[in-house]
Amino acid sequence: MAEPVVRIPDAKVALSTASVYPESTATAFEIAARLGYDGVEVMVWTDPVSQDMEALRRLSDYHQIPILAVHAPCLLITQRVWSTDPWTKLQRAQAAAEKLGASTVVVHPPFRWQRQYARDFVAGIWRMANETDVRFAVENMYPWRYRDREMLAYAPDWDVTKDDYRHFTIDLSHTATARSDALQMIDRMGNRLGHVHLADGRGSAKDEHLVPGRGNQPCAEVLERLALTGFDGHVVIEVNTRRAMSSAEREADLAEALAFTRLHLASAVKVPRP
Repeated sequence: MAEPVVRIPDAKVALSTASVYPESTATAFEIAARLGYDGVEVMVWTDPVSQDMEALRRLSDYHQIPILAVHAPCLLITQRVWSTDPWTKLQRAQAAAEKLGASTVVVHPPFRWQRQYARDFVAGIWRMANETDVRFAVENMYPWRYRDREMLAYAPDWDVTKDDYRHFTIDLSHTATARSDALQMIDRMGNRLGHVHLADGRGSAKDEHLVPGRGNQPCAEVLERLALTGFDGHVVIEVNTRRAMSSAEREADLAEALAFTRLHLASAVKVPRP
């Protein structure tokens, strides 16, 4: 005879500071602590606090919420944050992660117009990964679309599984925008999947970052698979709450996202009775 038990992996559930935009990085720490998240991922962007290691350390200490990951400034709006040189950005992200006790740096593949950076990217990420205990987890992106036209904006490729990296980040809003199969991508990543950005999407050309369960991505199935495989990385809620009509509505969305994640980040398995 066998009876079902619930298996919950060691993965921690974190809140991306990007999830509270247009509110501040400091607000993200406050909300994460109040709602019971296990930690935060700091999106380094134009908010000065997100770029200030001492300010981030004080926020972490004050709210008793650890910084689990640092998202390097790879967005178009952060092209001048922490230098205009992309390798300098990654070096500073690594130093920040080491100083703040974060285990992971999330990085996007280069834009195609960053030609030299793109040519050296795969080898350069390996070189940096070999110099630190911090994981450089390269994130899947998507082709840019306008009407019926598609533009390949990332190099070597938006589908990062086509290249050899030590660790990957999968983002389920990006799989929606790319119209790719998230479960197949996880299979290709295999044991190199080290980090998850949990959000939802409907396949729009826009990167939607919906609350999990509000789109068509297999968010629940992905979480259940992580539980079955004993995933020990981080699951980061990275959703868009810009349309929230109030701070209370934003917080309710983030509470819903956390509840969804905790519910599905468990798997019923059958074990023999002694």
